[in-house]
Amino acid sequence: MPLSEEAKKKIVEALNIDRSFELAAILQYMGHHYEGEGIESPAILDVFKKTAMDEMKHAESIGERIVYLGGVPVQKPANIKRGGEIKAMIKDDLEAENDAIERYRAHIKLCSDLGDTTTRLMLEEILSVEESHADAWETTLGIRK
Repeated sequence: MPLSEEAKKKIVEALNIDRSFELAAILQYMGHHYEGEGIESPAILDVFKKTAMDEMKHAESIGERIVYLGGVPVQKPANIKRGGEIKAMIKDDLEAENDAIERYRAHIKLCSDLGDTTTRLMLEEILSVEESHADAWETTLGIRK
């Protein structure tokens, strides 16, 4: 059964929230990639860049799905945290990843409740990547849950 217009509208609204945070993540990670300094920075700077590229793929997938559902993808990012020492940057990035995980879980439930299997599956794949990012930052910071 096709999605109702009301369901599409709710999903597009949720996806545009996700997209705004993905756009912010791209800018935050690339800023950290450019601005990170210190003895531990060379290896971490490459991780920042690779993670930004993952977030770009997420923003693209979400944007394509929004258009398919009849919406217009947002172009304005959510808030971005800038600067600081490498450890502070990583903590900011871990916080953003944990927020994304929580948001994606809620939006996966929304899609499931509204019967949008395709968007749910896309968000589950993105969630898996976000969880791997969070795990990498927790490992880097020596955090064990």
